[in-house]
Amino acid sequence: MKWWQSSVVYQIYPRSFCDSNGDGIGDIQGIISKLDYLEYLGIDVIWLSPVYASPNEDNGYDISDYYAINPEFGSMADMDELIEKAKQKGIKIIMDLVANHTSSKHSWFQEAIKSRENPYHDYYIFRDDNGTLPSDLQSIFLGPAWAFNPDTKEYYLHLFSKSQPDLNWHNPQLREEIYKMINWWIDKGIGGFRLDVIDLIAKEIDQNIISDGPKLHSYIKEMTANTFSRSDVLTVGETWGATVEKAIQYSNLDGSEFSMIFNFEHILLDQQEGKEKWDYKELDLFALKKTFNNQQTKLHGKGWNSLFWNNHDLPRIVSRWGDDGIYRVKCAKMFATLLHMMQGTPYVYQGEELGMTNVRFELISDYKDIETLNMYAQRMEKGFPEPEIMDAIYKIGRDNARTPMQWNEENHGGFTTGHPWIQANPNYKDINVQSQISKNDSVLNYYKQLILLRKKGAWSDLIREGEFRMLEEDNPKVFAYERYTAEQSLMVICNFYGVTSNFALKTDLSDYNLILTNYADVDMENSICLRPYESIVLGKQLASIKK
Repeated sequence: MKWWQSSVVYQIYPRSFCDSNGDGIGDIQGIISKLDYLEYLGIDVIWLSPVYASPNEDNGYDISDYYAINPEFGSMADMDELIEKAKQKGIKIIMDLVANHTSSKHSWFQEAIKSRENPYHDYYIFRDDNGTLPSDLQSIFLGPAWAFNPDTKEYYLHLFSKSQPDLNWHNPQLREEIYKMINWWIDKGIGGFRLDVIDLIAKEIDQNIISDGPKLHSYIKEMTANTFSRSDVLTVGETWGATVEKAIQYSNLDGSEFSMIFNFEHILLDQQEGKEKWDYKELDLFALKKTFNNQQTKLHGKGWNSLFWNNHDLPRIVSRWGDDGIYRVKCAKMFATLLHMMQGTPYVYQGEELGMTNVRFELISDYKDIETLNMYAQRMEKGFPEPEIMDAIYKIGRDNARTPMQWNEENHGGFTTGHPWIQANPNYKDINVQSQISKNDSVLNYYKQLILLRKKGAWSDLIREGEFRMLEEDNPKVFAYERYTAEQSLMVICNFYGVTSNFALKTDLSDYNLILTNYADVDMENSICLRPYESIVLGKQLASIKK
């Protein structure tokens, strides 16, 4: 087993995690001050969203210098200190690598726009001005994906903001620059990388191929051979268009590409087909079961999976598919149970372990996310009703994940002594670390139990390596599955909805032990009937089990 197959990753969005100096922006020293908390939780890896130098038009995903730290977050000395102090606690740091594009303020792009003869010009993707845009390709952040450069009388490609020009990976010199930078960070002692929108790097614009370009995997193999394979690091690719079959190729156990990818098939299930992400629909539980079953069975023994509900781009899961009101606590625990008992490497996004929720700011001016603001402006111009626009933001917007981490009941949830860059969720007085850490039945300590269960004890090998079988596939309310080896069996049973399920397990429970549950009055004498959002994990030792 690789070390990362036994690890739990905790994602930190530095701007919103902990502010050490009162300027309203989270920073590296703030993260260092919370390492004891992360050690308490039991995580092994911190995935650090970008802390590189950046003008912050996309909150750090527009990098102007890969070798420098944004002064808002601290200095390179602070970064070195974080790496070392985390290491002392057995925690590795993985960096967020944005290699599809840079900031328009990056020195490469500043050189590239000077003339067509400049050697850096071919580091980016330009097309001649023939009186119209080179194509009708649209930016992911809305609007045309082409911007005009008057100095060379050309358009340059930006799949995201105008301030995020796309790199030309077909240029071997550019690729060498990327590999050099990766190795520089590995030499500093980091434990790996999360690779942002990596499936876009091999685009063939003239063939209208944006993701999964024909040279994608050859570029990834080249990058791995020149960087990652030289040390024992975790690499996870962000691949929005991946299927399970593609995931096997990306995470092939021969180590030629990545450790794993983020497969978003389950996350996309509430998006209306052919529409934008803002056009959501109710989740189909049967589709979710089918998707997870597909991932768990087909990847087993062939690749490796990442397990996640949340990240900095996604709304909070308890608000998205659950109940963030009266059932918030049970709901948060149920989602955690469902995910963490599967095979793969779990990712916990900051505040998820508290059951943090989406936020509902009344004014659009309170939102900071460039994607959200662009959507609002575009839909208002098209005549969409403002309540409808705001409803989509409340449900899907990225700022739902970016409100400050809720540490205590003090102002702004204890995130800062100053004025936060984005408002805290008003429910911080009820949902915070301080109020949960001493309560055995809190969401926080439930996550701690789950993490410990995966890493140590009688069931850890089964959770990491066992096979998967979906149970009750036709049940419209319950998500249940079995993990098993020849020696052990675990049953995971979750009521996915806020109504009592008449479901009763048609299995003899006499040989099963209660491993974990989010409710107290379990009667193992009888069949199990689950009330709203209740979940249970049962374990059985056995000599053999039929497949």
